[in-house]
Amino acid sequence: MPRPTKLRKISFVPENTYFIPMGIKTCSVEKITLKLEELEAMRLKDLENFSQEECAEKMHISRQTFQLIIDEARRKVAEALTTGKAIDIQGGNYTYNICKYQCEDCGKKFDEALEQENRICPSCGSAHILCTVKEHCCMKPCRKHWCNRR
Repeated sequence: MPRPTKLRKISFVPENTYFIPMGIKTCSVEKITLKLEELEAMRLKDLENFSQEECAEKMHISRQTFQLIIDEARRKVAEALTTGKAIDIQGGNYTYNICKYQCEDCGKKFDEALEQENRICPSCGSAHILCTVKEHCCMKPCRKHWCNRR
């Protein structure tokens, strides 16, 4: 059985998520879906000029995974531009933030996506989990029951 896909951290969501070639009717154009993590990979590497290692670190993924993501993103954009297809930016396996947590029962520390609602310790299965990052974890005052910042 394959391993579950690890969520990729992104820090940018565009306002405009659909691009269509000029002069072509929306109903008659083929579209390519560009995932949000693919767009983030291109933004970090091509616009922000980070190294591949820095990009992978910012997205909380391996360098190899980053390379696979950016290769696929660039292929999709090139195909859309050369064949006149629309680009629809949506979906993917991403999170906006990765927080650090600690189990109150066994003391194990682990990282998990902020959007996860049900937290259990991966070591002992306990639900007594607290956020250990006091700053920069939640972008606004946190109301989650496991966060120390409440």
